[in-house]
Amino acid sequence: MARILIAGCGDVGTALGRNLSTAGHDVWGLKRRPLDLPAGIQPLAADLTDPTTLAALPAALDYIVYSAAAAGFGEEAYQSAYVAGVRHLLDALRQAGQQPKRLLFTSSTSVYAQNQGEWVDEDSPAEASGFSGRCIRQGEQLLWDSGWPAVAVRFGGIYGPGRTRMIDSVRDGTATRSAGPPLYTNRIHRDDCARVLEHLLFLPEPAPLYLAVDDDPAPLNDVLSWLAGQLGVPEPALTDGSPAKPGTGTREVAARMRASKRCRNARLRASGFSFRYPSYRDGYAALLCQEH
Repeated sequence: MARILIAGCGDVGTALGRNLSTAGHDVWGLKRRPLDLPAGIQPLAADLTDPTTLAALPAALDYIVYSAAAAGFGEEAYQSAYVAGVRHLLDALRQAGQQPKRLLFTSSTSVYAQNQGEWVDEDSPAEASGFSGRCIRQGEQLLWDSGWPAVAVRFGGIYGPGRTRMIDSVRDGTATRSAGPPLYTNRIHRDDCARVLEHLLFLPEPAPLYLAVDDDPAPLNDVLSWLAGQLGVPEPALTDGSPAKPGTGTREVAARMRASKRCRNARLRASGFSFRYPSYRDGYAALLCQEH
């Protein structure tokens, strides 16, 4: 069985850790306050932004999953989480003489600048000009340049238990649909995120990069209308992007307009991965069933 460190053991990392522990692996979850980690994940209190806290990593680690998240939406927070944190962990591994078999980095489709509904895959240019995409790309490159085998996994929008903002906005009437060209969105269920990472940890000879999104890049309006039908509420109002009243989600819609693209998961599929929730319909239906 393998010795695995999940650095930045949040929601996705915890789901992964549970799966790995159930499979019999030794798993450590690194976070600032790890006392809330479930049984099976050994807590490791450390701060990736403070290299002095990384001196006591478990010995002889086989695999490292870097899944830290920024503490806020600002350039300093992203630089800390995706650049400085990666550097600090790599330095700590080198100083301890560790020789991991593989490093995984949880990245994001926000590294792509395409926003006109284009199809993108692993070979598409990733040239986002915003600080979030730039910092995440730097983190990817640091792992690829580390000298150890490394895989970056670019996830789409993650939803699942505790990540029900879209459902909630449709239910309470604050969601809006935008007139004009389709705003394509890409997503993946939290449980499939964990399963992707587990799959790629042990995949013989993986590629250095995978897009991890479900099979159904869908216009946001279609998703909102489908959710309204499932919830038995009116379809969200159709607007030009200017909210009729504060709090109608215009900021979120504007962000999605900048990110309108369709991501292909063909490389991940070809590696043998099978989705539990291949479409937003499958994943959101499961979440709605859990409410009852």
